[in-house]
Amino acid sequence: MLTPRELQRRAETFAVDVVTVCRGLPPTPEGRNIRDQLGRAATGVAANYRATCRARSRAEFVAKLGLVIEEADESHMWLGMLIRLQLASGPEVTRLLDEADQLVAIFVASRRTASRSRR
Repeated sequence: MLTPRELQRRAETFAVDVVTVCRGLPPTPEGRNIRDQLGRAATGVAANYRATCRARSRAEFVAKLGLVIEEADESHMWLGMLIRLQLASGPEVTRLLDEADQLVAIFVASRRTASRSRR
């Protein structure tokens, strides 16, 4: 079980690693578009999870986790798009795709637990 601080570090590492991959994307229109969208989504995971950790109530925590889930799922979609369009490949992109999937699962489970706890 990850602590909130460990999960925050994991989300930040994910964001940094994704931005690093984005730097290597081609300067084509689709490369620029995906770089911008993916970069925003991945950094949104880290930023929104940080805000989630500072929620003032359980209801606010659950709502903010919803944003984190959306950003992690969007990151997953854009990473998959990179592979399908052959704009990036290799073990690092595959690892990040898996990490995005794991982060979605972790945050969904957290939201489910937090939602149950408030009933």
